[in-house]
Amino acid sequence: MEISSEDDKKMKILCLHGFRTSGSFLKKQISKWDPSIFANFDLEFPDGLYPAGGKSEIEGFFPPPYYEWFQFNKEFTEYTNLEECISYLCNYITTHGPFDGLLGFSQGATLSALLMGYQSQGKVLKDHPPFKFFISVSGSKFRIPSICEVAYKDPNKAKSVHFIGEKDWLKLPSEDLAAAFQEPLIIRHPQGHTVPRLDEEATEKLLNWVKELLVQTRKAKDCVQNVEAQKEQEKTEEACEAAKEEHNFTEKREVEVVQA
Repeated sequence: MEISSEDDKKMKILCLHGFRTSGSFLKKQISKWDPSIFANFDLEFPDGLYPAGGKSEIEGFFPPPYYEWFQFNKEFTEYTNLEECISYLCNYITTHGPFDGLLGFSQGATLSALLMGYQSQGKVLKDHPPFKFFISVSGSKFRIPSICEVAYKDPNKAKSVHFIGEKDWLKLPSEDLAAAFQEPLIIRHPQGHTVPRLDEEATEKLLNWVKELLVQTRKAKDCVQNVEAQKEQEKTEEACEAAKEEHNFTEKREVEVVQA
């Protein structure tokens, strides 16, 4: 499904891993999907800002080090180092971007949705182009009112797809997060809290979603280029008209001088 030309740059996706894992682990998780899904994208997998502060659930089958983006209490009502994490990621995005979209699993998805909501409300990344899309796997909302009142104030208009597991302990919070986006695509799977293996139906849905995204982006780019070309054409015509008027004025003056 390669529809881009040689002149097009691949869109960039910032991929944020889950709690106490790593960017390389998320990369491995995503590698289970059909490789054609991300054929038109460049993916980056940074590690979390903080070393894991406790036992990781992937110990024993994926090598350390492990990281976390921020910390929280058991009720998910208090967060530690969240502001520092947001500042770090905004700086990373500004330095390594621009990024066209975000992908996240669990804590990474929750954080990604926060960044998108904050940007849409003008709280962060004011000089960065608006994110075009979001891929969420087992994501959820933050529960602090001061965050919710900003991040989820209005339905986010970015194109989004949400993977929700029937056995995931975050199933209901994931559905709640999906509702914070305008016309979200929800892909359900029978698994738990994991990046799922995709069957043929889920793969087809995701491929169609990606194709629509690429087509919309191509049309938007063509529209901008057409507008810019029209502006250049108008400038050229104005310059030609000005030159013509100057030429006519000069000829008229020369005639007047000769006649005098």
